[in-house]
Amino acid sequence: MSDTNAEHSPASGVCSQAQQEIATEQEFVDGVYVRLDKSAKVAQSLVAEGYALGHIGHEGGLVERDAMVFQASRRIAALNAAHDGLVFGRLSLNDGASRYIGRIGVRDENRDVILVDWRAPAAAIFYQATAQDPAGVIRRRVLRCSGSKVIGVEDDLLDADNAPDDLVVIGEGALLASLSRARDSTMHSVVATIQKEQDEAIRAPSRGATTIGGGPGTGKTVVALHRAAYLLYTDRRRFESGGVLVVGPSGVFMNYIERVLPSLGETSVTLRSLGEVVDGIKAFRHDEPVAAAAKGSARMTTVLGRAVVAAQPGEPDSFRYFYKDDVLRLDERSLGHIRRNLLGNGLHRNRAYMKAPEHLIDALWRQVSGERALEKGKEGFADEIATDDRFVDFVEAWWPPLDAVEVWRTLGQRIAQYAQGSYETRELEAMRASWTTYDDAAIEDVPLLDELRYLLGEVLPESDEDDDIPKNLMSFERRERDDRDERIKVTQSIEDDGFAHVLVDEAQDLSPMQWRMLGRRGKHASWTIVGDEAQSSWPHPQESASARAKALDGKPEHAFRLSTNYRNSAEIYDFAASVARIAVSNPDLPDAVRQTGQHPRHDVVAADAVLSRLRDMTSEMAEGVEGTVAVVVPTAERANIGAALEGVLAPYGGRVKVLDGVDTKGLEFDGVVVFEPDRIIDESESGWRTLYVVLTRATQLLHTVGSTDRWLRRIL
Repeated sequence: MSDTNAEHSPASGVCSQAQQEIATEQEFVDGVYVRLDKSAKVAQSLVAEGYALGHIGHEGGLVERDAMVFQASRRIAALNAAHDGLVFGRLSLNDGASRYIGRIGVRDENRDVILVDWRAPAAAIFYQATAQDPAGVIRRRVLRCSGSKVIGVEDDLLDADNAPDDLVVIGEGALLASLSRARDSTMHSVVATIQKEQDEAIRAPSRGATTIGGGPGTGKTVVALHRAAYLLYTDRRRFESGGVLVVGPSGVFMNYIERVLPSLGETSVTLRSLGEVVDGIKAFRHDEPVAAAAKGSARMTTVLGRAVVAAQPGEPDSFRYFYKDDVLRLDERSLGHIRRNLLGNGLHRNRAYMKAPEHLIDALWRQVSGERALEKGKEGFADEIATDDRFVDFVEAWWPPLDAVEVWRTLGQRIAQYAQGSYETRELEAMRASWTTYDDAAIEDVPLLDELRYLLGEVLPESDEDDDIPKNLMSFERRERDDRDERIKVTQSIEDDGFAHVLVDEAQDLSPMQWRMLGRRGKHASWTIVGDEAQSSWPHPQESASARAKALDGKPEHAFRLSTNYRNSAEIYDFAASVARIAVSNPDLPDAVRQTGQHPRHDVVAADAVLSRLRDMTSEMAEGVEGTVAVVVPTAERANIGAALEGVLAPYGGRVKVLDGVDTKGLEFDGVVVFEPDRIIDESESGWRTLYVVLTRATQLLHTVGSTDRWLRRIL
């Protein structure tokens, strides 16, 4: 790789120094975009050439076509995604050369690198150089662009002793400048302002599990996303073919981060919220806290295990069959014995589907005693009964292929039976209510459905199991296969969920059942795990930690801690830290790096005036900041408060949102209004931790309003 030419000379004219520097950088950026457009045209021509190969008319031509079109289309997607703000960094080196850093790499017509991909080793010093260890860098410049237009530059002077006399240094530093800008509704890449400790986590070894810890505002989420892009760059064959799964706490969060990876040139990553991890299922609501904690507990594995082996609702408990001179009977007791034999060796329920007729026939044959009945022997008996509609109908009713969703739907009716001895009465009542109140699944139900899918297994027998089916039952198997395929919804292979890398954000919130769900998808994967115990909404951290260890299955761990809070002003975070100290012992409290002079404001008013005060405060907040505003309310009151504020929110075009505490996880807003903090605390065992999360979402302004002040009196 060759560096670009030495420092450009300033543009002529009467422009200010900053404008001259911008003009100089614009000249270089324009040249890079010319090369980008040429690369796009080459990729488009390859797509056309690939489609032309399809006319060759033989299989080799079609394969070559598909490969060419796929690779060229992927290149076009990467070029399009990186178009906005393609060039973002420039290093002025102590040998007089410059090195430009961008979202993707670009070469000139001689194949020399003119723009270094931010993930390449040559770009590492852009993030790792410091004033204490400049690593040959005199000035680090960040180019702020809108599309292809340079609109500003920010410089860090790292090595003043070796700086030439005519070196221009602009601005207060790129990082602090970026912190003061207003937010919109989505997260953006911070590829231009990554700091040294963040870069070390991004470039950590790919094997095992990399954990990224740190308090609010330290950039854990965006660092983890940049790590995913970095891994794809360094070992594309492994991670793109195996797949990268990014899991976040909610749909709101996934919408917030969805632009980050495409902006870094990566479009092949799977983004899913916890309610969407299982294919074919989407859940967006949460159960109330008691039910959520009960469903998420590891105790639920016992409940589900009992559910799949038990008789299902509507199954017959007896069978009578006339054969020659004999009356053959199977009562509830004998059917229970057959059921235990079928499942006693660990065979999954649906895997046992094709073995059920054989076991039933054996039990019936043992009752045959008549002379005429014995004449044809067991094989003759099996041939006759296996094609008898009465027997076939009984097998269908007694041992139907089960779908995980169908079992889950009836679970609420029998939860007390299956959970006997494992749950308290209030937990059972809460779970039963969660099934009767809603028809749809909650986010907490998704790992239950996944567990059921694995416990039930697939219906279709594996090829090597076909040999175990007696020949006189093969016709039964063929007869039932078509009907069975129609009735089974969950037939996805239980072995096809593996990813090459799993990235989990807000990992401190995961329940044991959610860890089990993700563990299946990351059995052979490397992991990136992001979290902060002080922000956990899961009430039993030790139980979750045990499930996490099982999911990682002994993989080596590389731990990184981010220590600087870039999101909150010091005024906001100092106050929020007081809540953290109540929420957990020894919380991880990062250092806030900026001050605004705007301290949090707390209004306590009469209960009959609190809603009116909320309306006024929301309007004031929206007028006081340019970016986004969150009104955070207790979960139970979200719908009502949203309706009450509808008229207030309308003029701001989606810039102001009403959320509950859980849905603010991972998000940030210019302003936050918290409604009835005491009620947020009272909602769950993790109420103080939830409030801590809420308070640390604000970058500029934080207001609270409530009819009580118990929480304030504990802090102040």
